[in-house]
Amino acid sequence: MSNIHSTVGIIGLGLIGGSMAIDLKRRGFASKVLGVEVDPIAAEAARTIGLADEVVSYDDCIRRSDIIVVAVPVGTAVKMLPEILDMFLEEDTPSGAFARTGSRSDAEEGVSPSGKIVIDVCSTKEQICKAVKYHPARKQFVSTHPMAGTEYSGPWAAQPGLFDGRACIFADQEESAPWAVQKVLELYGCLNMRPIFMNSSSHDVHTAYVSHISHVTSFALALTVLDKEKDEKHIFDLASGGFSSTVRLAKSNADMWIPILTQNRENVLQVMDTYIDKMRQFRDAVDSYDEDALRRLIEDANRIKKIIR
Repeated sequence: MSNIHSTVGIIGLGLIGGSMAIDLKRRGFASKVLGVEVDPIAAEAARTIGLADEVVSYDDCIRRSDIIVVAVPVGTAVKMLPEILDMFLEEDTPSGAFARTGSRSDAEEGVSPSGKIVIDVCSTKEQICKAVKYHPARKQFVSTHPMAGTEYSGPWAAQPGLFDGRACIFADQEESAPWAVQKVLELYGCLNMRPIFMNSSSHDVHTAYVSHISHVTSFALALTVLDKEKDEKHIFDLASGGFSSTVRLAKSNADMWIPILTQNRENVLQVMDTYIDKMRQFRDAVDSYDEDALRRLIEDANRIKKIIR
């Protein structure tokens, strides 16, 4: 990895943005980290913790940063990214000139990567990529999804090493300038992540199955238990490790997950329908005392052990 020494601006200093800020600075990718946090309590916490060298305004962050990381809920990111690319066009940079004129340049070919870059780290990709598809500065945007996280949110949840050994999805990378993709690969290389390339539509299908349904299931299980067991002490006393690990995701932040589930609506609905069908098979087997059917279902499910250890 080359020694970039970039100024990195991170809009949203929560779990993902804050954790990126820690490691990008500690590991030498960023010479300076600028943070943007609109919530005054979270902004003060970010200052106190030291997640960024400076907590600055939105406009100041974009003006002063070489790479801007958009780490906000996906509904906000869809509106924000075209605005940031508009601001790129207003700046007198080689890449901005390329974006305005459409002429070929060294920056486009990857010879002189002197322009700014913006990336997002959101959990859905298709709507984001559509929002900027025809923007004249589209080549300066790289859409990514680092597959890491916890059930916690806010600056207090940020932690070093969160991304180590995990995968990072690059969506529709062919729409981005090669030099921009290369810089972002170096950024995620600093975070010890392995890149996976896919189109935005495929990304949203896969994440519906391996991530989004897990959260919906956890929310539903938490509601089921809370609705039936009114005595919170009984839940605490009787909950085993299995219950705790299954319902852990129900602690996740609503502001983040509502736009994810609505933007990926069609894929999430398809997965939910399949999940409901599997639950119906289990219910029917239990209802009819059909031990053979239960065994088949459980042993079929056991095949996951070959994939996840």
